[in-house]
Amino acid sequence: MAQMKLSDLSVEEFKALVRETVSETIAELFQDPDEGLELRDEVKEMLRQSLSPNTATKSATVVAADLGLQSK
Repeated sequence: MAQMKLSDLSVEEFKALVRETVSETIAELFQDPDEGLELRDEVKEMLRQSLSPNTATKSATVVAADLGLQSK
Protein backbone atom coordinates (compact mmCIF):
# COMPACT_ATOMS: atom_id res chain seq x y z
CA MET A 1 0.00 0.00 0.00
CA ALA A 2 1.43 3.39 -0.96
CA GLN A 3 1.91 5.82 1.89
CA MET A 4 -0.11 9.00 1.78
CA LYS A 5 1.34 12.35 2.82
CA LEU A 6 -0.49 14.75 5.11
CA SER A 7 -0.30 17.30 2.34
CA ASP A 8 -2.45 14.94 0.23
CA LEU A 9 -5.33 15.12 2.72
CA SER A 10 -8.17 17.58 2.50
CA VAL A 11 -8.82 19.79 5.52
CA GLU A 12 -11.80 17.62 6.49
CA GLU A 13 -9.77 14.40 6.15
CA PHE A 14 -7.01 15.92 8.29
CA LYS A 15 -9.52 16.99 10.96
CA ALA A 16 -11.01 13.49 10.99
CA LEU A 17 -7.54 11.97 11.37
CA VAL A 18 -6.69 14.28 14.27
CA ARG A 19 -10.09 13.63 15.91
CA GLU A 20 -9.60 9.86 15.64
CA THR A 21 -6.05 10.06 17.00
CA VAL A 22 -7.10 12.19 19.97
CA SER A 23 -10.04 9.87 20.73
CA GLU A 24 -7.79 6.80 20.67
CA THR A 25 -5.20 8.49 22.89
CA ILE A 26 -7.81 9.56 25.45
CA ALA A 27 -9.28 6.05 25.50
CA GLU A 28 -5.82 4.57 26.13
CA LEU A 29 -5.09 7.04 28.93
CA PHE A 30 -8.33 6.31 30.77
CA GLN A 31 -8.48 2.56 30.42
CA ASP A 32 -8.27 0.60 33.67
CA PRO A 33 -5.00 -1.35 33.84
CA ASP A 34 -6.54 -3.61 36.52
CA GLU A 35 -9.65 -4.48 34.52
CA GLY A 36 -10.48 -8.16 34.82
CA LEU A 37 -8.22 -8.75 37.83
CA GLU A 38 -9.61 -10.16 41.08
CA LEU A 39 -9.16 -8.48 44.45
CA ARG A 40 -7.56 -10.58 47.18
CA ASP A 41 -9.87 -11.41 50.10
CA GLU A 42 -7.88 -9.25 52.53
CA VAL A 43 -8.21 -6.24 50.21
CA LYS A 44 -11.96 -6.83 49.92
CA GLU A 45 -12.22 -6.87 53.71
CA MET A 46 -10.19 -3.66 54.04
CA LEU A 47 -12.53 -1.98 51.54
CA ARG A 48 -15.61 -3.22 53.41
CA GLN A 49 -14.21 -1.83 56.67
CA SER A 50 -13.28 1.51 55.13
CA LEU A 51 -16.81 1.91 53.73
CA SER A 52 -18.46 0.89 56.98
CA PRO A 53 -20.61 3.61 58.54
CA ASN A 54 -18.91 2.84 61.87
CA THR A 55 -15.63 4.21 60.55
CA ALA A 56 -14.62 7.19 62.66
CA THR A 57 -13.81 10.30 60.69
CA LYS A 58 -12.27 13.62 61.71
CA SER A 59 -12.67 16.99 60.12
CA ALA A 60 -9.66 18.65 58.54
CA THR A 61 -9.68 21.20 61.37
CA VAL A 62 -9.38 18.47 64.01
CA VAL A 63 -6.63 16.69 62.09
CA ALA A 64 -4.73 19.96 61.71
CA ALA A 65 -5.07 20.63 65.44
CA ASP A 66 -3.89 17.09 66.24
CA LEU A 67 -0.81 17.70 64.10
CA GLY A 68 -0.17 21.06 65.70
CA LEU A 69 -0.91 22.96 62.51
CA GLN A 70 -2.56 26.34 62.63
CA SER A 71 -4.82 27.77 59.99
CA LYS A 72 -4.35 31.37 58.95
